[in-house]
Amino acid sequence: MVAGMSINEKFQEAVNKQVVAEHQASLIYSQLSYEMDRLSFLGMRDWFRAQADEERTHAQKFADHLLDREARVDLTDIELPSLKIATPLDAFEAALAHEQKVSAMIRDLARVADETGDIDSRSLINFFLAEQIEEESTVNDIIDWIKVVGNDGSGLLRIDAKLGARTSA
Repeated sequence: MVAGMSINEKFQEAVNKQVVAEHQASLIYSQLSYEMDRLSFLGMRDWFRAQADEERTHAQKFADHLLDREARVDLTDIELPSLKIATPLDAFEAALAHEQKVSAMIRDLARVADETGDIDSRSLINFFLAEQIEEESTVNDIIDWIKVVGNDGSGLLRIDAKLGARTSA
């Protein structure tokens, strides 16, 4: 192991929890994509699928950080909430609640890094702090659009088409 690159055990444990949380987020977004497919909102389905892919990428970034520092990645059980989705609004409100949970975890990770003096993780954590602001903002915008159109079918289909036009995660 390279001197100076060792990782504090408490911080390593926190990063491992984040890897698991990002995989959990991916599975939640996959479930939401299935729900939107069931409701025939195929653009929203595709948007949630892209989010699921992005969350797996996030998990890999955290795992790579551990591996680059010769630390062990330890995947544990992933618990999933039971999601009762009847409308697109339900799906995006569930997504926002989960993003807020992930944001809180990233902030806690930043605190543990500071507490343990882990400056080597600063760029990774700063990336994710900014990423979470963007994620919450995007989902909040979609919720606002859905609330504006309410139960108007043509309005929901326009939002569906817009979200289905997403080109990348």
